[in-house]
Amino acid sequence: MKNFFYVYILVSHANEQKHYSGFATDLEERLLRHNRGACPHTAKDRPWRIETAIAFRSRTKAQAFERYLKTGSGREFARRHF
Repeated sequence: MKNFFYVYILVSHANEQKHYSGFATDLEERLLRHNRGACPHTAKDRPWRIETAIAFRSRTKAQAFERYLKTGSGREFARRHF
């Protein structure tokens, strides 16, 4: 869908305990970049799959939610609910 901003949670196929949260405007292209090794934070645990993706109309809200998911309480929230 166009004109949306996505916050996503990836899970590593190599190690199901490894998760990564991020922000993208093109979700499919972003997943391809993670799986190609273009992202230093995720290159060693590839391949990845999308576990959860949430679409926002507001870039500001999406980026704030991504920052929250990267905090301790945000990681616990994601673990419990996603």
